[in-house]
Amino acid sequence: MKWYKKYLSVFEKPFSEAPSSVIDEVREKLQALQSSNPVASVVVIAYNEEKRLLSCLWSLSDSKCKYPIEILGVDNSSADRTADVYKATMLPYYNEEKKSCGYARNRGLQEAKGKYYICIDADTMYPEKYVETLIEALMKPGIVAVSSLWSYVPSKEYPRFWMFFYEFLRDINLFLLSFKSPERSVRGLVFAYEAEYGRKVGYRVQIIRGEDGAMAYGLKQYGKIAFVRSRKARAATCTATVAADGSLRKAFTNRVKGAFKGIRKYFVKTTGEVKDQPSNLVNKE
Repeated sequence: MKWYKKYLSVFEKPFSEAPSSVIDEVREKLQALQSSNPVASVVVIAYNEEKRLLSCLWSLSDSKCKYPIEILGVDNSSADRTADVYKATMLPYYNEEKKSCGYARNRGLQEAKGKYYICIDADTMYPEKYVETLIEALMKPGIVAVSSLWSYVPSKEYPRFWMFFYEFLRDINLFLLSFKSPERSVRGLVFAYEAEYGRKVGYRVQIIRGEDGAMAYGLKQYGKIAFVRSRKARAATCTATVAADGSLRKAFTNRVKGAFKGIRKYFVKTTGEVKDQPSNLVNKE
């Protein structure tokens, strides 16, 4: 049985349908985890995620971590009931009016009190040892940031059998990138780093995607980026990023083409200024 099976009862479902017993459980468990002197800040960012946020918070409420933590939320001015989910579970949260993942993550970083900053995406669920595993990876000498892996929640359009092979090949790709270009193997849903250095670098706010890789690229000057492959740190997320390409076959083809087109990055470290494509800018005027 998949560890996230119970969270699927509220995953991708309207908040109005969430059982009060689940909301009460999540609220009580989240409050029990909060520390006034945290080693790590676990920060959830959300934009129009009322259908997935509760499952994310439910998974975090089941965290088993021997280090003191705080869990915070950021609402990027959602138009749906995202804020209501935060309120119902009594999770401390902040509203960030400026819209982009960069603005949302910067707001969380600004409010965080922990030495370590653990990025959480609202559409993702996390295993119970996830937070502890990342903290311990960050505690190793010379490590400034860590990134792990994730699976997709299968569906009729994206069956488990085919997703297994898709994830297997993607994992190999990310593992190979982690040697010479670790920032390219980073994804924001499974990323953590030392908050002090993160504030010095800051998130890029003018881009639509890639703010996590840009942060990782900036952090390299302060230490190494570790790639965590433990199953304890493997999250589970929705298939939205795959669906953006259309079919699973098209998503696979696009990624294979991208890998071959940029094959140099497997052997040569990225240096210098990284330029953005105009299509990736928040304001393209």
